[in-house]
Amino acid sequence: MAYAFHRALVALGVALATLPGARAEESGPAARLESEIGLDTLSVTATKTAVPAVDALAGTSVVPRAALDRLQPGRLSEVLRDVPGVTTQENRTDPAQAINIRGLQDFGRVNVLVDGARQDFQVSGHGANGVFYLDPELVGGVDITRGPTATIYGSGAIGGVAAFRTRSIDDILAPDETAGFVQKQGFGTNGQRFVNSSALGTRIGTTADLFGQFVFRDTAPYRDGAGLPVPDTGSDLNAGLAKLTLRPADGHAIHATALLQRFDFVNGGDTGGGARFANAVQADTYTVSYRFARPDVPLVDLSLDGYATTTHDALTFLQDSPRGVYGRLGTRAGDRLTYDIATLGFDAHNTARFETGPVAHALTLGGDGVANRVRTTDRAGGFGAAFTPSGRRDLAGAFLQDEIQAAPWLRIVGALRHDSYRLDGGAYRAGGARVSPKITIGVAPLGGLELYGTYAEGYRAPTVTETLVQGLHPFPAFTILPNPALRPEVARTVEGGVNLRADAVMGPEDSLRAKLAVFDTAVDAFIDMQAVGPTYFVPAIPGIPASACAARPGRFPCVIPVRSYQYRNIARADLSGVELEGIYDWGRGFVSLAATHIDGRDRATRESLLTVPPDRIGTTLGLRFLADRLTVGTRLTLVDARTDLPAGSRNRATKAYGLVDLFATYAVTDRVTADVVVQNALDRRYRQYRDALASPGLVAKAALSIAFATR
Repeated sequence: MAYAFHRALVALGVALATLPGARAEESGPAARLESEIGLDTLSVTATKTAVPAVDALAGTSVVPRAALDRLQPGRLSEVLRDVPGVTTQENRTDPAQAINIRGLQDFGRVNVLVDGARQDFQVSGHGANGVFYLDPELVGGVDITRGPTATIYGSGAIGGVAAFRTRSIDDILAPDETAGFVQKQGFGTNGQRFVNSSALGTRIGTTADLFGQFVFRDTAPYRDGAGLPVPDTGSDLNAGLAKLTLRPADGHAIHATALLQRFDFVNGGDTGGGARFANAVQADTYTVSYRFARPDVPLVDLSLDGYATTTHDALTFLQDSPRGVYGRLGTRAGDRLTYDIATLGFDAHNTARFETGPVAHALTLGGDGVANRVRTTDRAGGFGAAFTPSGRRDLAGAFLQDEIQAAPWLRIVGALRHDSYRLDGGAYRAGGARVSPKITIGVAPLGGLELYGTYAEGYRAPTVTETLVQGLHPFPAFTILPNPALRPEVARTVEGGVNLRADAVMGPEDSLRAKLAVFDTAVDAFIDMQAVGPTYFVPAIPGIPASACAARPGRFPCVIPVRSYQYRNIARADLSGVELEGIYDWGRGFVSLAATHIDGRDRATRESLLTVPPDRIGTTLGLRFLADRLTVGTRLTLVDARTDLPAGSRNRATKAYGLVDLFATYAVTDRVTADVVVQNALDRRYRQYRDALASPGLVAKAALSIAFATR
């Protein structure tokens, strides 16, 4: 199926690229396009300079706030599945989630930003090794660029960058409004109990803006498509967001943001079958930025950004696992385990715009730095401290990029980035540095049609956990070893793409936007957990120390054969794939398409990489009625089976499935909007690849938003 899928994507991309009527002018439906898929929305993640996503010379997509309003997601994964090349991994008993781009995830391979602040939280377990906490109600938009071309937005992002913008005053007030308030309440079935969002803001002339938002979400355990309850899948959220913008003079702007989120939930580990803990997660992000940009000063477009993120996860032991491992170690109800990960960082860059003869330049020079501090305090068994060790890591980078408009039909982007790192944990220290180049050439043979080719490299330093993890797995009691000799990963990507912008294709008011990308990535020194050393025997009865088997291997109770595990560099991982994204809007409706095919393997063994997601196609059809006040539609998602897995991981295989969602949005008045969504309308039982638990069955949601504003 993968080969046929690949050919179908290429054929469809060629068909889109050859449609008649392509030309570059904007038209009326552009606003509708932006509200539905965002390809006309400005993106900065590819080059740090703003261009519409459809014009970016990279695999770039934008999810605008309108898409989140239409789908009413309880988790960001529910809307990110419409983005080609992007999947998520979730522990359904924990509100956190991980982002996978082009088959790469974990340990910072995807740089997740919230208002420009890195989210580097990571706790080792059977789930994802790198997650973030962010409720969809707080999100104003998502800007994603796939591949190492995105490393201009921070060290380590060999998979790409996902930049989340929290909501702001422009999300609730029109340009001519000075103060307002938006109140939203939503209800749902199958665990989606209640969500409340209150947002308010005011403009103080042209010199200052104030914005605040408060969100409460209450979810309960859900049932899967077979009607079976999935325990511990509920949580409570209380969150607050505050923003201040000052404009002391023409062209100058100062922004300050504080985001505080508190999640409370109970679970039995990543699979739900371990010891049960009560979790209290405090995820806070603080940012301060200064911007100067003025048309009459083309040599200065300056951004200075600083941030601090802290994630504190306090776990209280409630109940032992069925095997009784924690109890045998003396753990008692009320014992505490805490994970604290703090990140301090900055980003500074300036873009100078000038011309050398007929050639226009946008020359960007900048640097960034990140400091990660990991502290684990474990009085509940010791496994947390062993598998998520304390330590520190510092990253620093500098970059130079020139965007060249050599002719109306020719664009060139050349860049160099220097990365360095230092890691310190106990007796172990490591460090390194590298320069990574990027070159992109874009050619527009016809108005509205542009072809591009890219070669880009990226560099990812090992994390504290990958280097220093050390201890015994709870059961069976095999050993996990540290590896201070880990080498950084180096990614090399070749990418080709087609961008299409066409208006009046089959009628005077219709519009077509599409992007097709084909990529091939080689990751040298790819870091992966591997079995090492000889086979030895450990007890089949929890609580008996593994050392007791030294004198009686193979005799009861020492009858479980195991090997030790360690993070190691494999010579090379190869990933390749095709991504397609497009939308056609004819005024009375729209249809969109997103499709992904990725293949990734260990080059030496040819075994498939576990992080590679199955093939996926998604399409959305929406129709507008009542002078565009009513939009109704459906979303179809088809996901292939994932069975080609390495030996020892076959239990993670998933079956193919299809999902049907229904939605309706009705603008009752200019100030009152009602939304209805039915997810998994056919009540299918399915499990997303790499998730341990089945996903929810049919979920129905309804929300009412009321806005007040003054001019």
